[in-house]
Amino acid sequence: MSAMTSALNSDDLACFVCVANAQSISRAALELGADQSTVSRQIARLETALDTRLFHRSGRGVVLTEAGSTLLGYARQVATTLTEARDAVRASAAQGPAQLVIAAQPTIANTAFAAIGTALKARFPATKLRFVEGLASPVLAWLAAGEIDVALLYLPEQQGALKVDVLLEEDLTLVTPTSWSHLGPTFPARRLGEIPLILPSTANGLRVLAESLATRVGTTLNMAMECDASNTVAMRLVEDGCGATLLPFAAVADRVAQGRLHSARVVDPVITRQVALTTARNRAVVPELWDIMQTVRQSVRSIVMSGAWPGARLI
Repeated sequence: MSAMTSALNSDDLACFVCVANAQSISRAALELGADQSTVSRQIARLETALDTRLFHRSGRGVVLTEAGSTLLGYARQVATTLTEARDAVRASAAQGPAQLVIAAQPTIANTAFAAIGTALKARFPATKLRFVEGLASPVLAWLAAGEIDVALLYLPEQQGALKVDVLLEEDLTLVTPTSWSHLGPTFPARRLGEIPLILPSTANGLRVLAESLATRVGTTLNMAMECDASNTVAMRLVEDGCGATLLPFAAVADRVAQGRLHSARVVDPVITRQVALTTARNRAVVPELWDIMQTVRQSVRSIVMSGAWPGARLI
């Protein structure tokens, strides 16, 4: 590439077109919101790069030379092309990504996906939406690998690779067979060691939370069995009398209302989990990500405020 070609730039060409149209450097400066010396320098830079005069100067203004007339046609083409490119890019961005993949842990997915899908489809009708449900470990792996774009998760202990926007918090409840309803509406954390529990294996965030709580209140968990399957499986085991489990109330509200399970809020201390909207720090940002995140946040807010996410509190 020659020095002359490399010296040309769209700003100088746009300035040149403005001066040519105005037939005056001073009038062009007013239109551009610049001072005359700046406009003069840009024209001089173009003339140096092209090694030719572009204007004849006079006391009444400027007139294009033959070379200037030749350049004007090309400069206008450049300006038109840049405008079309800008408009096309903005229109494409406004439509959102071609595809958007959102993952969530089961309870969150069951509670929020329908409302989020409705809101996103209204905002980005051209975007192909895909929802994925999974436990925390695989969801985090998918996020890191770029297989999903956004995740709704119970806030993990390690957040180094994540961008996190905390949405809400909810208390965990002790979920028992209905025959254990004598335990009452609340259950002291110090007595957890008395209850045969059905919880995920030790790598799961819920199990880590339960173990940490037991240590704080000076007791040891009484594990009846480990269940790394879905919450639905854990609740069925509880219904069948195999033990109790710990879950957010939103996961069990329907079964409690149907008289299939009993729940008691764990107190002294209360066990709280936060739900966060997360993206990966090391992945390319999808188009209109800020707008997508705001749409999801507003959807979650509406769910909580309507009472459709029982036990949740906005943050």
